[in-house]
Amino acid sequence: MPSEAVGCAASAARRTTAPVSFFRLVATVAGKDLRVELRSREILYTMAFFAVTVVVIFSFAFISDKRVIVEAVPGIVWGALAFAGTLGLGRAFDREREGDTMRALLLSPAPRLAIFLGKSLAMAVLIAVVAIVIAPVTALLYNLELGASWGPLALTLGLGVVGIAVVGTVFAAMLLRVRSRDVLLPVVLYPILIPLFLAGTRATGALLATPASTDEAWFWIQFLVVYDALFVVTALWTFEALVIE
Repeated sequence: MPSEAVGCAASAARRTTAPVSFFRLVATVAGKDLRVELRSREILYTMAFFAVTVVVIFSFAFISDKRVIVEAVPGIVWGALAFAGTLGLGRAFDREREGDTMRALLLSPAPRLAIFLGKSLAMAVLIAVVAIVIAPVTALLYNLELGASWGPLALTLGLGVVGIAVVGTVFAAMLLRVRSRDVLLPVVLYPILIPLFLAGTRATGALLATPASTDEAWFWIQFLVVYDALFVVTALWTFEALVIE
């Protein structure tokens, strides 16, 4: 009886510590990528500069005589996020290839799922920082009045950031050893992200309208939740097979 009790206690302890250790591995992988980026700031500065440049250049076309075409703002914001996210994903995995650190990660005892979630989390943080940078710039250039819509708008952008990071990490890892990966990444990535961009622009447009159409916005926000959940599960199923050497 005592041995059985000890065995039950040990198995219960393993069950309680296993999830903690898995999430600790996820945080370790993400922290490694973010520390490397914090030292160089190469990817973040490039993404932010590119996104702000896109917003500013389009402002020259859509602002005339202090009139703003508000309908164009959602497309500009999401286009800037898409281009900046693709640029960051490609450069991040180029760094992994140059340093051969991806091979070291795959040879480590860490589960492949923890590696995937950690790298997706790090990329989501970088894209979120870019979104935080371009949001006030866009509001200032286009003279937007968010009012009570800032909360749903932040939720919409957050869901979009998660989708771009998850799907982009899968395809960037898949193309890691392809010679023409810089050209192929947008080609294979954007068709999968079209539903996300559609829902994001529709939700953003509904929130920026006068008056704001909250019912339509919440419909597209729910669509983004389903999209993210579907592709997170799909990525967790397929990532290990994609990176097998």
